[in-house]
Amino acid sequence: PEALSFDEAGCLTATWLTAYRMLFTKSGLTPGDTVLVQGAGGGVSAALIRLATAGGIRTWVTSRTAEKRQAALDMGADAAFPHRASLPAPVDAVMESVGRATWAHSIRSLRAGGTVVVTGATTGGTPPALLNRIFWNELRVVGSTSGTLEELRKLIAFMERENLRPDIDSVFHHS
Repeated sequence: PEALSFDEAGCLTATWLTAYRMLFTKSGLTPGDTVLVQGAGGGVSAALIRLATAGGIRTWVTSRTAEKRQAALDMGADAAFPHRASLPAPVDAVMESVGRATWAHSIRSLRAGGTVVVTGATTGGTPPALLNRIFWNELRVVGSTSGTLEELRKLIAFMERENLRPDIDSVFHHS
């Protein structure tokens, strides 16, 4: 897209498209809803924060470090909590990429009928399922990865409309 540099555009398909699909295709979230982003330090998490905030979704995050929580707040998150902290209220959806270390917290943080969208499991892919809580509260567990060409087009249009640009920490060019 003309509005983005080559380096910024390079961020779109791996992280931003994944985040876009999680939020706007898979989660069922609408403006005014609350989302919890687990593990606020990664690239997908950063994109989730920026996209959700721009989309009018109240955005809460967790992280183990105060620095990453502050960085999430600086990106626009509405609130940041320590890893596994009790939340002030149940959330409508959880964006989960951490896995075993946050799974129980993700399931317990959802309101009845809420959705957890899973796109990764960096701390392990076999957490206790908590099936009783899932069926009793009629929770949805949805897998998500990358996105479609049409979602990429929608992402680019959304970013242009909201004047969003990927945050880039470092650029390495191969010569």
